[in-house]
Amino acid sequence: MTIAGSCLCGGVRFELDGPLGTFELCHCRRCRKVTGAAGYPAVAVPRERFRLTDGAPLVATYQAPLLHGPPAYTSAFCRRCGSPVPLASDDFADVEVPAGLLDDEPASGIDKHIFVESAPAWDPSRDDLPRYTRAELIALRRASGRDPSGD
Repeated sequence: MTIAGSCLCGGVRFELDGPLGTFELCHCRRCRKVTGAAGYPAVAVPRERFRLTDGAPLVATYQAPLLHGPPAYTSAFCRRCGSPVPLASDDFADVEVPAGLLDDEPASGIDKHIFVESAPAWDPSRDDLPRYTRAELIALRRASGRDPSGD
């Protein structure tokens, strides 16, 4: 199963070979700043199943100052329309893909909220999905060999 996606202007295009990995809604302050929303919904896909098919020259990145230690929080975006876009990095096994960029619906929905202690009071999510604090998430990700960075 191949899932296509693109930024708002269509200049940055990519494909994912399913199945997708985790589907998280991150409430950390930096993800909220990047999206301007209460949370950043992103799906993970192993790097080898991600392909940037068009628009590489349009992808820009910003590395925020370190808060808790490396790696730095890096956001990628389209230079033309400003949409957040996936960033495949050799530093990580997975690529985090902003869920709103997917042209097709993923087979499943969000499976967890993360950095819940940073969620704003106006956060509309009122569900029963698992919720993890920063400390809990770091321990969980380290145990599974994933990147523990975030807020």
